Amino acid sequence: MSFASLGLCPELLSAIAAQGYSTPTPIQTQAIPVIFEGCDLLAGAQTGTGKTAAFALPIVQRLGEKIPPEKRRRPRVLVLVPTRELAAQVSAQMQFYGRRLSLRSTMLYGGVNIQAQIERLHRGVDIVVATPGRLLDHAERGTVNLSRIEFLVLDEADRMLDLGFIDDILRVAECLPDERQTLLFSATYSQSIKDLADEMLHQPRRIEVKSRNIAADAVTQVVYPVERERKREMLSHLIRKGDWNQVLVFVRTRYGADKLTDELLFDGIKAAAIHSNKSQSIRTRTLAEFKRGELRVLVATDVAARGLDIERLPHVVNYDLPQVPEDYVHRIGRTGRAGENGVALSLLCSEQQPLLQAIEKLLKYAIPRKTIAEFPQVAVRRGGVKANAAKSAKTPGKVKKKAAKPGQAPPAKRGKTATSASATKLTSRNSRSKKTADDSAAPRIGRRGQRTRG
Repeated sequence: MSFASLGLCPELLSAIAAQGYSTPTPIQTQAIPVIFEGCDLLAGAQTGTGKTAAFALPIVQRLGEKIPPEKRRRPRVLVLVPTRELAAQVSAQMQFYGRRLSLRSTMLYGGVNIQAQIERLHRGVDIVVATPGRLLDHAERGTVNLSRIEFLVLDEADRMLDLGFIDDILRVAECLPDERQTLLFSATYSQSIKDLADEMLHQPRRIEVKSRNIAADAVTQVVYPVERERKREMLSHLIRKGDWNQVLVFVRTRYGADKLTDELLFDGIKAAAIHSNKSQSIRTRTLAEFKRGELRVLVATDVAARGLDIERLPHVVNYDLPQVPEDYVHRIGRTGRAGENGVALSLLCSEQQPLLQAIEKLLKYAIPRKTIAEFPQVAVRRGGVKANAAKSAKTPGKVKKKAAKPGQAPPAKRGKTATSASATKLTSRNSRSKKTADDSAAPRIGRRGQRTRG
């Protein structure tokens, strides 16, 4: 099947050809005719299968068939997305297709100055791509009018639910007209997604392109067992030995992202981090440098698991396994996109074994394990057994107390001064010497005792 057979206009066919695509993906083949029919749609498809074009192409064509005459246009399409990165990606696609039909598009998300967004909305737009929170900010200010929305798209709806946007989504829906076409796209297809569909969609057509929650076939997965303390060393080894020029590394925390980036830089590997503590301008610039090949490694938290569209990204590394098994599918979906092959590696320490078991239960198969001779799962410590034995001989655990001889007083305890009648018979000179020694030692012993008790 070709794109022309789906009923797309010549302007859009030219745009698709300019992107280098000739054959529609399965989600595009099934979704585009449904959208042209005007039906609500509930679509389950894994990330990297062309979902954006599946809704962008038919929506842009239908908008282009009836462009309003007024200069200051009001939005007729609203696309809700979970992250800024995905907003930028979807907006770029909408602009690329829309300008062929004289349509205007803009994106609204937090972390940047709102005034520039207000000015753009004031000039008039046809398509708005937004995160829920920033869109509600505009709605409360009265800077966006949603009364003419004809198409509502919930992209990566499962991720929006994971991030707690359900209340914001429902608040946005209250600002929209009842007569509209609603499209819900999700990489995973859970019960919560079905509940949201029941709330937002009217007699939707259902599409599920592949088995739910299964990773893309084009991604080769492998697990490398390694001690937690040697993860960074193994990652540097893999990058150097494999001569990797572009690798996306996922970590669990923002602190971990910054720390790993510093360590890679110390190893002579050019790297940078993106996470929610970075400003949007820094995140955008860093991502652009990575795409241009100016950075060898991009270290990211799960804020980047959705919405990053990097052409021909060859390697993804799970430095830390995700807490939510579904996020594993989203992470490795950054590679193996648009028909390209990719490799997804996970560095597994013993503490994260339960997380891997949950991921394999979701995938319904075991991920192959590999080892590297230089990095055994449990490293042999320096000195080996002999060193440990020598250490034990030098520092025994306990010292047995010597028994007192008959008629002899027991030895005094360390740190305490024995008191006896003979002590009062010492000369004044000896008393002064003893007092001086005791006074100098007492504070040191006292401080040590307090720390031990604390």
